[in-house]
Amino acid sequence: MATPGELVPASVPSAERVRIAWQRRSETDYRFEKPWLNVVLMLITCGIFGYYLFYQLVKRDRDHNRRRLELLDAATTFAWNEVYRQGLGDELTPAFERIAVHLDVLRRQSGEFRDPGIWLLLDIIGRLITQVVGFVLFDGDLIAHDRAEGAVEAELAAIYGRLGQPLPVPDPTRVKHPDEYVARIIVTVVTCGIYLLWWWVDQQRDGDRHYAINWPWEDHLAQAVQNLQAAPSS
Repeated sequence: MATPGELVPASVPSAERVRIAWQRRSETDYRFEKPWLNVVLMLITCGIFGYYLFYQLVKRDRDHNRRRLELLDAATTFAWNEVYRQGLGDELTPAFERIAVHLDVLRRQSGEFRDPGIWLLLDIIGRLITQVVGFVLFDGDLIAHDRAEGAVEAELAAIYGRLGQPLPVPDPTRVKHPDEYVARIIVTVVTCGIYLLWWWVDQQRDGDRHYAINWPWEDHLAQAVQNLQAAPSS
């Protein structure tokens, strides 16, 4: 079984890769149920708990992004095989070509400088500066990630619908607007860092909201793949 930071070998059947990626979300999509409690723990530990929290923020983003890439790539490969088995290749090839573009965005993101250990070291050295820079980058990552995976989901919804297994069509308005970075930085400086506590809470909640949107669609996808796999060959 692959660890959260690893991809399943390509030799594994695509339907099995979908199932594994779907089941692994409990390992990667960690949710902060009490974000304000985490902030309080930061305060009463004089910031020490913040190092752990910052590490977990980076780690869950990296692991979630890699798992979603694996899930969508496997679902695309499975659909490609089904499409050609049913003689729909000429009709649906353009959709797969569009998916490839968006998957490339997700692949580039998964390979970027987001190692949680290195970010923890930078946090220890730079503290406030590292956190602000990190929060800006993480917000931009979330937006780019959601926009790319939403585009893949929309294409897969059309493809799987053509295969007789309709999937929910993602709402494009779900992609969050960028934070007002300059305003947040100014307020953080003016309040001598106090506003950063609210920013910490937002960072936790943004990921939680993203996962809450992802999970129902993943459930439909996993069921659709299972149904197609179980269907008798024509």
